Amino acid sequence: MLEASPSNDSLLSARISVRYGDKPAVLREVELNVCRGEVLGLIGQSGSGKSTLAMALLGLLDRKHISIDGSIEFEGADLLKLRERELRDLRGRKIALVLQSPLSSLNPALKIRTQLKEAWRAHVTGTSVDCERAIRTALESVSLPSSDEFLKKHPSQMSVGQAQRVLIAMAILHRPALLIADEATSALDVITQSEILALFRELNRNSGMSILYISHDLASVVGICDRISILHQGQIVETGPTAQVLVHPQHEYTQRLMAAMPKMPQATAGAKAASV
Repeated sequence: MLEASPSNDSLLSARISVRYGDKPAVLREVELNVCRGEVLGLIGQSGSGKSTLAMALLGLLDRKHISIDGSIEFEGADLLKLRERELRDLRGRKIALVLQSPLSSLNPALKIRTQLKEAWRAHVTGTSVDCERAIRTALESVSLPSSDEFLKKHPSQMSVGQAQRVLIAMAILHRPALLIADEATSALDVITQSEILALFRELNRNSGMSILYISHDLASVVGICDRISILHQGQIVETGPTAQVLVHPQHEYTQRLMAAMPKMPQATAGAKAASV
């Protein structure tokens, strides 16, 4: 396995195995390192264990029925050793999640302002003025209107792209150190997908927020990820700088991915590598 030497400034470092009951392990000694300020792409086909890994990092797997071995070090603490109350304090404040289906993730019965308020008050005790300011700042940072008219809308009154931006605004309300985007663009059309990817990169550059971008689509991560990890059959088979993995893939599975990928993203990767 090709492994890039991670920065000493590691934000999250995990080595875990996950098993559902007596079934074969879904993840087998998966090693993942996310450095501060980087965008790491986690690529794998459906069923490779990507979402299981995301849920494990957030402490959202049912430990009574699912076996998790190893460690997940985040800012000096092993998340696997924390109590649920401590994990709830981290989720949304230090580690945030954006899922692939925004209209399913948002409550259809509540106005956008109400949902953003609930997300803010989950971790902060402040005045209504502080809350309103944080909400408007988050919306503006994802290029959405912060007007009362927009905040009074329900999810069904927005496009899928707008709903995804609302989810991202909700995720960054507390300026988390790590944003996990799990197939966050797979339900979007090509143009909106491109806009959301550009937004992720802009958030990373402007705030220094680390992003773990999880996708089955290698081409979608080429322009925004600093490094790529390839997940195949429950194992990380290759990790390295984006351009290096694209141009000189070492593992047979990664080579097959490269062969199936359109040529244009590779040119984009070269341009990105030259600009770094």
